[in-house]
Amino acid sequence: MASKYWKLAGAALLSLALATPLSANTAAAEAPATQAGELQDQGATAGPAVDRGLEYLVSDYQTRTPTKYTADSWKPFAKALTAAADVAGDTSATTSEVADAKTALMTAAADLKAADEGTFQTITNNTFWNDTSGNPIYSQGGGVFKFGDIYYWYGVHYTGAELYRANPTRKYDGNVSFVSIPVYSSKDLVNWKFENRVATRSTGVGSGANLGGAGWVGRLGVSYNENTGKYVLAVQMWHTGRGGHGVLLLQGDSPTDTFDYGYFQTQITNSPTTGTGDQTVFTDDNGKDYLIFSNREGRSRGFVAKFRESDSLRIEPGVEIRRGAGREGNAMFKLDGKYYHAASDLHGWNTSVNYVNESTSGNVQGSYSSEYVLPGTEMDYSHVTQTGFFVTVKGTKQNTVIYAGDRWADFAWNGIGYNQWVPITKTGARPQFHSVSQWQFNATTGEWRVGPANNYILNPGIQADRIIVSSARGWRNLGGSVTNVNGGVNGSRFALQVSNSGGVEQRIESVPAGTYTLSLHARGSAGQVVITGANGSRRTLGIPSSSGWARRELTGIELPGGAATVTVRASGSGGVTVDQLSLVKTSAGTPAPPGRYEAETAPAQCRGTIDTNQAGYSGSGFCNGDPAVGAFAEFTVNSETARTATLGIRFANGATTGARPANLVVNGATAGALSFESTGAWTTWTTKTVTVSLNAGSNTIRLDPTTAAGLPNVDHLDVG
Repeated sequence: MASKYWKLAGAALLSLALATPLSANTAAAEAPATQAGELQDQGATAGPAVDRGLEYLVSDYQTRTPTKYTADSWKPFAKALTAAADVAGDTSATTSEVADAKTALMTAAADLKAADEGTFQTITNNTFWNDTSGNPIYSQGGGVFKFGDIYYWYGVHYTGAELYRANPTRKYDGNVSFVSIPVYSSKDLVNWKFENRVATRSTGVGSGANLGGAGWVGRLGVSYNENTGKYVLAVQMWHTGRGGHGVLLLQGDSPTDTFDYGYFQTQITNSPTTGTGDQTVFTDDNGKDYLIFSNREGRSRGFVAKFRESDSLRIEPGVEIRRGAGREGNAMFKLDGKYYHAASDLHGWNTSVNYVNESTSGNVQGSYSSEYVLPGTEMDYSHVTQTGFFVTVKGTKQNTVIYAGDRWADFAWNGIGYNQWVPITKTGARPQFHSVSQWQFNATTGEWRVGPANNYILNPGIQADRIIVSSARGWRNLGGSVTNVNGGVNGSRFALQVSNSGGVEQRIESVPAGTYTLSLHARGSAGQVVITGANGSRRTLGIPSSSGWARRELTGIELPGGAATVTVRASGSGGVTVDQLSLVKTSAGTPAPPGRYEAETAPAQCRGTIDTNQAGYSGSGFCNGDPAVGAFAEFTVNSETARTATLGIRFANGATTGARPANLVVNGATAGALSFESTGAWTTWTTKTVTVSLNAGSNTIRLDPTTAAGLPNVDHLDVG
């Protein structure tokens, strides 16, 4: 039962130097499977097991520096740290006293608030990730959990990950031999330090058996139990020496301890099968921990089961929240008070859209909606992944959910060892998946932005389908013959072939205004690629015939903000084959004026959709509200002082039915009535100004329509 305060955001800066080392090898990177030697229990000479965990935490938190945090948050933390140190040094302290001291210390650490606003760190997908020592990160099918003020990433190291990293030009079907469960730590969710292998092949699993004898180990998560002071790891295991399929529960004294056997549960009440289908661990805001899983065979039923509160070493009866088609990659996140269960298609570690059921009550084990596709996952099958797990960051400025998708090597050699993380936000009625190849994240504020090297083309390597098809995912056929073919550039499996004067196109929903470079690799007969901007501007990249792969590039492409279309055509009956298409912004662009709040950017909310089909808007889109009373657009505005401010509301109203009225609601109170007159066309934008009183700090400004026509299209709010 994790403390409800542990997972609150407000990341504090952390010194990772520990006064008491885990072992002689703690600072070293995780050894490859071919190397001998295992990490020992941390501080094995420090006394009783629970004391050992508390001493480790105290020694770690004693490295914090007061000047890096606000005085109000440091005072209770310092008090809890002193009390925990006293308990750790008391050889007569009871298990309960040690657990209470540990919980109080971690709760105070979670409440630490950084004195600054943090920094943006870059996350780059579609590449192998290394830890802070430059060694490979091996972590599949796990999860990230925030204990105190540190994020911990647990996952499974398989032999296939090593093989794939050494030679990523072939498949490694079935290479899931278990090596270990490593844990990494981070303060910013970008830079990860290897800490320990919490479980290895020699870890006992009861009845004299060990993990090395298991046929399968994977899909795991970790929770903290306040009653015992233990960290409990739940992982799928299939072990013929332990009765087959089940959930293995291991426990340790600290997040980076070497975990020991706790229990092996083969049956969860109400599930029709032993064991589980894919599973993850979810901790609610109230500190309750749950296992999110499907039944093992068929996986047509989704469950939420609570961990036993006394010690977290049993999974209580599951509550069914969905039934229908088979799904895998079961995971849960919570955003703006709603629970979202997400899963992928059931077809063997393949990629797919994400299917979501959202809660219709305030209870994680309550009722859920029918299934729908998570917006943003359609064009490239969730950035060529299946559902892995989610991390919710509650920042000082906004809440952001990180989707952590898995790629596996089966079906195509672009899999095991790859972790793909993208942001999920909610500005309309449903969450939005942002399929970006590079982005930047601030773990303190919760803010994110598209990275400078982001590729705006989706499914650019033609890997999403993973089988031969006649219509590639994310690309619309324009006639002729179209197929993906085996044999891409640089040893990748697939490429896109267009022949018989045919073509394909991809409509990119939104690109920011700026200068771009279009590039690709091509072979075969001649062809061309055309990039069309939202204003109708066109640039063409000619592709001459080539017997082998050749890189082609078109630079200096000026695009306005809005939608853009990439079209690939064959010049004649011969086939042109293309791969690794890329559209990257090369100019810095014009920054938004101070005091501007875009309607499409969180924490703004839009009760409707974020659209890009009407030219002339700023930013990356506009709010197209639902045609209904109360379908509002809301902005969160920060003010250093209490003051009178002038608001500029930029909108377009192309309706022929005249003005659209709305209430202006400031901090929950109606401040006046507005009338958004017709602008003559939906591409004609104008600004309405109004004066309001703002409080010091955070303010909400809501445009609340009073007729069934709803709001006009809302572009942004300027605060002067």
